[in-house]
Amino acid sequence: MTAPATVEGRLRHGRAALALSFFVQGAAFALLVTRIPAVQDTYGISDGLLPVFLAAVPVLAGAGSVVTEQLVKRARPSRVLRWSQPLALLALLGVGYGDRVVALALALAVFGLGVGALDASMNMLGVSLQRAYGRSIMLGFHAVYSLGGILGASLAWAGAHWHLSLGVSYLPLVAVTLPAALIGSRWYADTRKSEQEEAVPGPREQERQRAPETGVVFRTLLPLCLVMTFAYIGDSTVSNWSAKYLQDVLGSSEQLSTVPYNVYMVTTLIGRGLGDFGVRRFGPVLVVRAGAVLAATGFGAVALAPGPWAGMLGFTLLGLGLCVLVPQTFAAAGRMFPHASDAAVARLNVFNYVGFLVGSPLVGALGDAWNYRGAMIVPLVLVLLTLGYARSFAPAPARYGDGHERPRALDVG
Repeated sequence: MTAPATVEGRLRHGRAALALSFFVQGAAFALLVTRIPAVQDTYGISDGLLPVFLAAVPVLAGAGSVVTEQLVKRARPSRVLRWSQPLALLALLGVGYGDRVVALALALAVFGLGVGALDASMNMLGVSLQRAYGRSIMLGFHAVYSLGGILGASLAWAGAHWHLSLGVSYLPLVAVTLPAALIGSRWYADTRKSEQEEAVPGPREQERQRAPETGVVFRTLLPLCLVMTFAYIGDSTVSNWSAKYLQDVLGSSEQLSTVPYNVYMVTTLIGRGLGDFGVRRFGPVLVVRAGAVLAATGFGAVALAPGPWAGMLGFTLLGLGLCVLVPQTFAAAGRMFPHASDAAVARLNVFNYVGFLVGSPLVGALGDAWNYRGAMIVPLVLVLLTLGYARSFAPAPARYGDGHERPRALDVG
């Protein structure tokens, strides 16, 4: 009884520690993006130059994810996560206390690289923990990320309400979460070795292992890569443009313009909090399809909104729809390649930033050339395309996620 109890305790502690990292990252990212108008004003960045800065972060984050794939061949993902999270938090502080555009560019560059390593390593650990649990738990981690996003957006609202400088807004969060993340990192549960020792590959997995890994991973992951891209085009539209959309298009105040992202994070929290139960009951395919339809409806409501509060309704639907897509994409990649899940997650994670890279400038360019209402039609159409790739989320026979649990899985909460 001692060994199973030890394993159970290690997984429980690892799950809590990883959830803390998701929470911290959600708070830091939300605090940055919901104060983009204040960043623009503080550094005197023009509307034409703003998309360049917004695009630089996902480009460097993609580079950080690629580097992480190589790093985890020599070091465990838990070690990469342990040091990339403080790096991203310190970079956020640099954004708050810089006084020139050059300082902002440097801080955002470090933030982007740190976030790339952070996102990849967090999801690597999440996928491996889900396999150890033998049932869907990935949506729970991303729900905690949404909870952190609510905190970050709330702090941004307070900063806008009391006209606080960026540095004063960012410092309390960094001062509390940086030491908490470092302490929590002691309990990360890295299960990669045990997975490789215990998993018995089926015929398809054996074929994947015999084939050249790079080509097979990309070919098999391609539908998931497209879904990830579409989801993050939608997500980047909300995170980078919701405040500006509400203020400039729907005529809200600066204070009210910070609310849509908060509403979006609240509904993603609700959707992800319930999502694991939905996956276990109905399977990932139906959950992904329902999410795509809800997200498209939300973009339609935002595009047609006559005023700020109607826009809020659209962002509510957006949160409920988009929230399930990304966690399920990572989970599906882990199921496809149990012996190469770290590489699959790192490569899939790059398309997270492809979505941000395409989505933010695309919406901005369409908004400037045409109008921002019309720009919302693009993410609407793209999330609907997800319906055509939903079958790629179907679990393989005898695997978890289709309403049945693996009999050998430990019940660790």
